[in-house]
Amino acid sequence: MERHAAHGAALELLVREHCLPVELERYNLFIGDLERVVNLLLCLSARLARVQNALSTVDQFPSPGFSSLQSLDSRHRLLCKQREDAKDLKVNLDRRENVVSTFLSRQLSAEQLQDYRRFVQTKASLLIRQKDLEEKQRLGEEQLEALSSSLNFPPTRSTCF
Repeated sequence: MERHAAHGAALELLVREHCLPVELERYNLFIGDLERVVNLLLCLSARLARVQNALSTVDQFPSPGFSSLQSLDSRHRLLCKQREDAKDLKVNLDRRENVVSTFLSRQLSAEQLQDYRRFVQTKASLLIRQKDLEEKQRLGEEQLEALSSSLNFPPTRSTCF
């Protein structure tokens, strides 16, 4: 990720040298929004998966009250709506990426443009990988806490994951 960040800084310098200030601003806004939109989609998908798992648990082991089921169902609908809104943001972001690519294609060499495209693809890929690792860490910590409590040990937070 550090190498990728350094690569991004070098690419930004290249854009700064070859493009107009307004184009540099569009480039920087796009790169920042790319990270935010991908993180939003990943976060909403993870939350939605947790709610769906909770709903399946409620279905398997129904409780006497409907309040938890109604609450989970309401959260599920809200998260689905938020995820659809985030997908719309992603479509808009893709259109903006086309605009950025168009002005970069006029200012950069074919090799530099290909480097930019690899950078954008790698950025999204690294964000997905990072979120996956964070989820695995969170799951490991939850399992450790559950194991500790089942053994009647005080819960601990480990940073070794």
